[in-house]
Amino acid sequence: MKTLTGGCHCKAVRFEVDVAADPIPLLDCNCSMSSAAGFLHLIAAKDAFRLLSGGYNLGEYRFGEGVARHLFCKTCGIKSFYVPRSHPDGYSVNARCLDDYVSLAFAVEAFDGRDWEAARERLG
Repeated sequence: MKTLTGGCHCKAVRFEVDVAADPIPLLDCNCSMSSAAGFLHLIAAKDAFRLLSGGYNLGEYRFGEGVARHLFCKTCGIKSFYVPRSHPDGYSVNARCLDDYVSLAFAVEAFDGRDWEAARERLG
């Protein structure tokens, strides 16, 4: 188990997340939100994620069915993590917002978020 840290661009929002695998598994989703933002999903269980600072500075955006809680820094606008529709009992961390992003090893898998229900069923 390894603990990684990260946050938004202005550093107002900071978090840590525990990961077990090496390389770290990521999902590259083609849904409208993820592809527009360049979000690479590191899925974490609720107890593997800890918000360290900046909770007061988080804004929230919901769309569609309103299940996903898209959280962003109200100062710099960066969405470094959120509560995804696919894993409402956990978090999705944007791997690009990890402090050591460039030095970490990842295994990236495509996720067809445009056909979300079928893709989620394949993930199990």
